[in-house]
Amino acid sequence: MTGTLDLRGVECPLNYVKARLALEPLSPGTELDVLLDAGEPVRNVPRSLADDGNTVVALDEQPDGYYRLRVRKQTP
Repeated sequence: MTGTLDLRGVECPLNYVKARLALEPLSPGTELDVLLDAGEPVRNVPRSLADDGNTVVALDEQPDGYYRLRVRKQTP
């Protein structure tokens, strides 16, 4: 795993764009945790990243009401 990208408070579709840009320089197979707000972000960002060919490893609600998305960068 590479680290955590905190996108709480970032609106759609900017949160997806930021997550995608954060994955770009990573090596294939590397995992990144992305923190997302409930609602539209947690519905759209995981789906969009998966549509790009990445793997959603986990999506867990945290005690503070936000979500932790773990995504694995696509392999070539």
